[in-house]
Amino acid sequence: MSQQLPNLLFDFGGVIINIDYSLTLAAMRRHGGTIEFTQAAQAKLFDQMETGRLSPEAFRAGLRQHYQLTATDEELDAAWNAMLLDVPTERLALLADLRARGHQTALLSNTNQIHIEEINRRLKRQYGLEHGIADCLDRVFYSQQVGLRKPGEEIFRHALREMNWKAEETLFIEDSPQHIETARRLGLHTLFLTPPLMLQDALPAALRAFPN
Repeated sequence: MSQQLPNLLFDFGGVIINIDYSLTLAAMRRHGGTIEFTQAAQAKLFDQMETGRLSPEAFRAGLRQHYQLTATDEELDAAWNAMLLDVPTERLALLADLRARGHQTALLSNTNQIHIEEINRRLKRQYGLEHGIADCLDRVFYSQQVGLRKPGEEIFRHALREMNWKAEETLFIEDSPQHIETARRLGLHTLFLTPPLMLQDALPAALRAFPN
């Protein structure tokens, strides 16, 4: 009987796409405000945006109201998107290879409509991906569409249910410690990508070490 290949559940930012939060913070400061947004914590406004409770229009209005920002919609979007860097070719090649080898793959990302649309535009322009990163995986779970966020347990349970995966047969790849903690509590195996670890270097070793 062949060995069951582990299911692979990926975070997006800092795992597949490179991000730099400081670029958005600096861009917002140029428009007159200091926002509260980091990898570890963020203000309620951003939580609401990431769970689909705010439209982009309401989000921009909230930025202006709470942080005294004076900027057009286009300037706010550009500042918000400044944290988004590149998706390296070798990471997309790795995802394709993993699927070709028989791994089931999914994305579990805290994100929002503005970022999703921008990333998808870039991936279509650069790589010809008609539906963005969704073309590279079996399924994507965006917090903005699910209505739940990490590190809450329910978004993990939702993804496992939808994929018909067992936690003990799944490897979760993530760069935020609070999300890793939730995954471990639920019985998932984890790969914590801390700098300078990169996905294409760390994942093959984690797969070799995955319990039979």
